[in-house]
Amino acid sequence: MWVLAQIYLPLCGSILIGILIGILLGLPQVQHLSNRPLQHQVPAYLGKFLFWIGVPGSLIHFLRQVDLSGRVLISPLMAWVAFAASLFLAWCCLQLLFRTWTATTRGTFLISTMVGNTGYIGYPVVLLLPQLGTPYFGWAIFYDLLGTLFAAYGLGVIIGAHYSRSNALTKSISPWQQSLVAFFKAPTLPAFLMGLALRPVPLPNWLDSGLQGFAWSMVTLSLILMGIRLQQLRSWGQILPAIASTIIRMAIAPLLVGLLLTVFGITGAPRLVIVLQAGMPSAFATLVLAETFNLDRELSVTCIGVSSVMLLLTLPLWLWSFPV
Repeated sequence: MWVLAQIYLPLCGSILIGILIGILLGLPQVQHLSNRPLQHQVPAYLGKFLFWIGVPGSLIHFLRQVDLSGRVLISPLMAWVAFAASLFLAWCCLQLLFRTWTATTRGTFLISTMVGNTGYIGYPVVLLLPQLGTPYFGWAIFYDLLGTLFAAYGLGVIIGAHYSRSNALTKSISPWQQSLVAFFKAPTLPAFLMGLALRPVPLPNWLDSGLQGFAWSMVTLSLILMGIRLQQLRSWGQILPAIASTIIRMAIAPLLVGLLLTVFGITGAPRLVIVLQAGMPSAFATLVLAETFNLDRELSVTCIGVSSVMLLLTLPLWLWSFPV
């Protein structure tokens, strides 16, 4: 119980602060302070700051601390096992339960089931757990960068283009080209390479302490942004398919990954990190893809909301099932 309290207090507390900020930004008195609605401006700018500066800067610091020895490359390999299992099970659901859906809804279901929030939520969860923390953070980074990032802007783009209501975006550039452009434009890749390059370089104590404070503040800020976004979710109209998507990605796929790791002799903290990353809530990238390819936004939003709430139930399940 103490372990859960150690992660639930900062996790839920930061998200609650974000929810309260979202409510405050929506008040008429606050909205009149700007020509544009602050409830949309603030999270948009905060998201851009985290994407371009916060998360990359945090990666540089944490990569200097993590242990990258051993079999860390197993992490992205198991990420693709989780993606493949999620896509296969989601496709089976479409064939058996949701055959009458439109193409746009089918595409959204596949993407939402496949891509988890292994960055803004997965990173803080791994870092806040006392039995994991910084020493095992490298496993989470490799899962996210070599797994989720490619899945979202690789497979996600291809699926989105295939099921898109409008192919206007894909007339000038192919899905594969979109994937490569999105991946190489993301600042996380150069930050990752810079962090690796700086690992053997000693830094002054004041600079190292400053980077540490910045990195941990970005962890909190990402959770606050999550709370603001959750407060702004308004669509809960497709609960049943969202629950089905959540069960596949947050229960079945992580369980499969955990059992495979156990069979191959990967146990302890590395196994728990990979299982937790495989069981993260639906990523906000799914909504971005739904907007980009004109898919089913309502289902995407509902999946994000349902899976985010489900995280509070699945965390103790994985901690108990795959102990360190």
